[in-house]
Amino acid sequence: MASQNGLEDLFYDTLKDIYYAERQILKGLPKMMKAAQSQELKAAFEKHRTETEGQIERLQQVFEIFGKRAQGKTCDAINGILEEGEGVIEDYKGAPALDAGLIAAAQAVEHYEISRYGTLKRWAELLEMPKAAKLLDANLQEEKATDEALSGLAEEINVEAEA
Repeated sequence: MASQNGLEDLFYDTLKDIYYAERQILKGLPKMMKAAQSQELKAAFEKHRTETEGQIERLQQVFEIFGKRAQGKTCDAINGILEEGEGVIEDYKGAPALDAGLIAAAQAVEHYEISRYGTLKRWAELLEMPKAAKLLDANLQEEKATDEALSGLAEEINVEAEA
């Protein structure tokens, strides 16, 4: 490893950040599934829960490749995003706009994850860890697909919320 506060250190800190984030997301998804009114949205959250479990496993592999123990580091950003999602559930429970709000909250989570995975993938390439880059890219592609699926759901649910 290179000097302290180099790219390796930044990679490790960011890896711990997304590991914490994924574990918090995994805890929060059942609340969102339960709150969702649309069966399609419930199914999307269930699918993402399963994917998140796989993403956590891939992150654990990246930690192994990097030669570190898998551990999280508190991520205030994801805590704030998840807290906003809980606020939507409280403020719009039973309202026509609830599912639209849940989708918006879920997409905020996806965009955070996409930014983290894109950055980590590139850093893994720069650090000459192609296996780690491939694992991180798999997570990145799943997050992008989830974001696209949520956008599709948003189009139909936002129309229903407006009616």
